[in-house]
Amino acid sequence: MTREEERLLEAHSRLVHWRRWGPYLSERQWGTVREDYSENGTAWDYFPHDHARSRAYRWGEDGIAGVSDNHQYLCFALALWNGKDRILKERLFGLTGSEGNHGEDVKEYYFYLDNTPTHSYMKYLYKYPQAAFPYAELVEENRRRGRGQPEFELVNTGVFREDRYFDLTVEYAKVSQDDILIKIGATNRGPEEQPLHLLPTLWFRNTWSWDGSAKPVLRATGSGSATAVVEADHPTLGRRWLYCEGPEELIFTENETNHARLFGVPNVSPYVKDAFHAHVVGAEASAVNPDRVGTKAAAHYTRALRPGQTAVIRLRLCDRPDLAQPFGGEFETVLKTRIHEAEEFYARVCPDGTPEERNIQRQAFAGMLWNKQFYHFVVERWLKGDPSAPPPPASRRQGRNHEWPHLYNDDILSMPDKWEYPWFAAWDSAFHAIPLAMVDPDFAKGQLELLTREWYMHPNGQLPAYEWQFSDVNPPVHAWAALQVYEMEQQIYGRTDRSFLERVFQKLLLNFTWWVNRKDAEGKNVFQGGFLGLDNIGVFDRSARLPTGGHIDQSDGTSWMGMYCLNMLAIALELAKENLAYEDIASKFFEHFLYIADAMNHIGGEGIALWDEEDGFFYDVLHLDDRHLCLKVRSMVGLIPLYAIETLGPETLGRLPNFKRRLEWFVRNRPDLRRNVACMETAGIGAYRLFAIVSGDKLERVLRRLLDEDEFLSPHGIRAVSHYHKDHPYVFSSDGTEHRVDYEPAESTSGLFGGNSNWRGPVWFPVNYLIIEALGRFHRYLGDDFKVECPTGSGRYLSLAEVASELARRLVSIFKPDGRGRRPVFGSADLPFEADLLLFYEYFHGDNGAGIGASHQTGWTGLVAALIQRAARQHPPAPEAPRDPRAAAPEPLSTS
Repeated sequence: MTREEERLLEAHSRLVHWRRWGPYLSERQWGTVREDYSENGTAWDYFPHDHARSRAYRWGEDGIAGVSDNHQYLCFALALWNGKDRILKERLFGLTGSEGNHGEDVKEYYFYLDNTPTHSYMKYLYKYPQAAFPYAELVEENRRRGRGQPEFELVNTGVFREDRYFDLTVEYAKVSQDDILIKIGATNRGPEEQPLHLLPTLWFRNTWSWDGSAKPVLRATGSGSATAVVEADHPTLGRRWLYCEGPEELIFTENETNHARLFGVPNVSPYVKDAFHAHVVGAEASAVNPDRVGTKAAAHYTRALRPGQTAVIRLRLCDRPDLAQPFGGEFETVLKTRIHEAEEFYARVCPDGTPEERNIQRQAFAGMLWNKQFYHFVVERWLKGDPSAPPPPASRRQGRNHEWPHLYNDDILSMPDKWEYPWFAAWDSAFHAIPLAMVDPDFAKGQLELLTREWYMHPNGQLPAYEWQFSDVNPPVHAWAALQVYEMEQQIYGRTDRSFLERVFQKLLLNFTWWVNRKDAEGKNVFQGGFLGLDNIGVFDRSARLPTGGHIDQSDGTSWMGMYCLNMLAIALELAKENLAYEDIASKFFEHFLYIADAMNHIGGEGIALWDEEDGFFYDVLHLDDRHLCLKVRSMVGLIPLYAIETLGPETLGRLPNFKRRLEWFVRNRPDLRRNVACMETAGIGAYRLFAIVSGDKLERVLRRLLDEDEFLSPHGIRAVSHYHKDHPYVFSSDGTEHRVDYEPAESTSGLFGGNSNWRGPVWFPVNYLIIEALGRFHRYLGDDFKVECPTGSGRYLSLAEVASELARRLVSIFKPDGRGRRPVFGSADLPFEADLLLFYEYFHGDNGAGIGASHQTGWTGLVAALIQRAARQHPPAPEAPRDPRAAAPEPLSTS
């Protein structure tokens, strides 16, 4: 067992609180719903970036490469000034949804290089231009560009020419649960000597202004030493000390809003949040407190760096007031030890794979772990306002999220991205749990359980979708994720947590009931899920009232529910192995699945089927008063029926005689239902039984399109919309208005569905991952003799297991160097950065694999780590030649 695994066990047993401190600081708190107290819910405009340096936040904090305790009482992050910027750089800059030509987008370059599950070692790299940061140019040029043009990125401004930037590396290593070593390195990559100000900053989140709690204090202690010390005293957290090696000065202010600057009214304190900006950039000595006391403090270092020169500063944040030599030999020894332990841990997690694959996987894990965030949002208080603050506008009582007054968030959550999406999303969280379970099953399980707790789940059983609108509907993948995590913990760590599975199952019974009662409008087992996270994939905005009237029977909504039934069935059968009472509920989900499968495939009677026999594909159906119309868009909507599949082995059926007897009763007595299920009665390979919406003949026809490179199959995965629609757009006319779906491999050219609606052609990892999982299950039943042409028309026939591996290979190839040494993820961009540094984008170009959307959304794209693991186990790697990165590049990952 590695030392990191021992720490995880110590945390699990509550012996040591290793997770008390972590990378829990957001990378953007401004422009979020939580900080929005506007009348019309204009979050992006109400609290802009220009206010962030001067205005105290209500619900959280942000910073660069920062850490905090798990309740975010005390925060630490790095601030910078290159001598040219108009503002002190204390946070990452980007465009809000109303500013960018393709929605929100961070305009910085930073990389998560390493992180362990207990955060015993972490490493972060930030690329800081030496020229004045082009804030105005980025805003103005992106506003000028239309949706048909690419985004204007920081590198396009020319600030990185001739490598004129600093590499800032920030490393953290824990001596103990409350003793953290901090090492900051600054390297001049440019051709000339350049000045740099570094301000490692410690501050308290402002709670006292809102709830009247006791105010904490930071103060300078000691004198006449090469080490400066800041003492932090908090009524709940207790006392901590920040040791700073050799700064020029310690500066102090208050984490209070500068009302005079923002609103033209007197300040409550002469020392305000943006004092360090005024002191360093504006040279205002009086801006900081001469008594060296406050709620925000920084150690100020100035360095003039020659080309290639690196400056190193060291700090130590701990609960020990009496360290005589905080930066003695122990500092470097512990740091090297934690780096070695991180290497050892990840060698245990993924012993297979090529060096290139391990590099991709390591950075994917690092991103997943760095994107944890303290998320605080008490909706009732947000709706009503704080006692010490002016009341919110009356419109808030009937506005966004007013139906969720019970929601009380005060937790460490896995974020899709801490800049563009610094809030949780239900189906994102489910997918995050898969790679997280590979390194930290306890945290993964905790994330899944949280969303089912009574202070998250609505009393009616709905899971909160995401911050912008909790009442929107995400696909019901929680049960799938819970079962996956349960099985992964068994396979990787040899542990079985039935208690977790049972707790989640009981809560998901409520959620399943909500779906049945709210989303099956006519009680016919055909569902109208609405939005379902796929944004603009359909002809209409499915989260709004249809312009035609009527409603849509959704192929994807119904299929998600079929999958949900089978996931709940599988969980019930697993629990029934030790408690036979679960056989009854398993039978219930089995029966419900039969009705859904029947509704999906039924031909004749009222309406029309979601399966189109002529095209061999599933489509949505529009129901109007006088007619039903099949919306023939070839999209992921027609592939999602593949997800509804489960296989049952003879061992399971042998141990559960009551369930087996009910299954056989349906086989004998309900031929009308069983005909629409793939195969309940014929045993497959290994005597497995198959429950699936898509039967063998339908499977071959759907896969023919799925594996056609002129339709769904791209060089880098499965497209969300068929390439067929590039030359054959789907057009639907109603009352003189044309509604259409074109193939759009990158960003959407329409803003009708919201700023970040991009499901009309790109490759998305979560839905691809589920296709791969489904094909694996089909193969379990059908075996190696069932082969399909892959790619369609190639003459090459593969088993479904081989097809799944081929899809996984194509997805992983997004991050691997191609024959020219270029990684598809970066497209044609000529980035002046090291070859081994990676970004994990939100989604990927449907033709060339270039990363699009949020550039640091390591959330569900972190599934690449699981795909690499899967491929490595099936195909042991051949020896790989060593890479030859730039000599001047920093180490891509920690080395022992």
